[in-house]
Amino acid sequence: MQVWTAIAAGLVGAAVGLLVNRRIGVRSPAAPAAAGVIFAVLALRFGLDPVLPAYLYLAAVSVALALIDIDQRRLPNALTLPSYVVGLVLLGAAAFLVEDGLRHFGSALAGMAGLWIIYAVLFFLHPRGMGWGDVKLAGVLGLYLGWLGFGAWTVGAVLAFLLGAVYGLVLVVLRRATRKTPIPFGPFMIAGAILAVLFGGRLAPYLGV
Repeated sequence: MQVWTAIAAGLVGAAVGLLVNRRIGVRSPAAPAAAGVIFAVLALRFGLDPVLPAYLYLAAVSVALALIDIDQRRLPNALTLPSYVVGLVLLGAAAFLVEDGLRHFGSALAGMAGLWIIYAVLFFLHPRGMGWGDVKLAGVLGLYLGWLGFGAWTVGAVLAFLLGAVYGLVLVVLRRATRKTPIPFGPFMIAGAILAVLFGGRLAPYLGV
């Protein structure tokens, strides 16, 4: 059953990716491929758990935001701000359907506030290195990571900066950028969060959490 759920989710994800391409005017197989794979793996991760719709929504909006940030260097309010409402509604509904749901939802709220505050502080300390769109995205990602616990939340937060740093270093070594070259950070935030959702439990011990 879980395999069939993953296959169905993957097909839905690919369709969502095609829709994203049409909406943002990008002709690339990256969106349907990425969305299809992420949807399928999330279905394997959660099965028919009531939180699955929430994380599938996260995957859909994440693919769109990552492509837009890469192409246009922005994270539009039209996607980030409604994602707070959608995430709170979907996770809030799931909280009444799963064991310890209210505790998970409380952790989600704490994760949302915590990651938003961290990015807001970084923005005010170094506004040239952090966009306000990144701050708004941080709250959304923190919500979903917080539901899974402090370990996954920490892994997602750390991986974003680690992946961004590695990518920037590779560009510098290849002389395709300098240390002052602006790099869209949203895709690394999203990649870190998705990896933490999928593998946070296994990676958390390596960070001592």
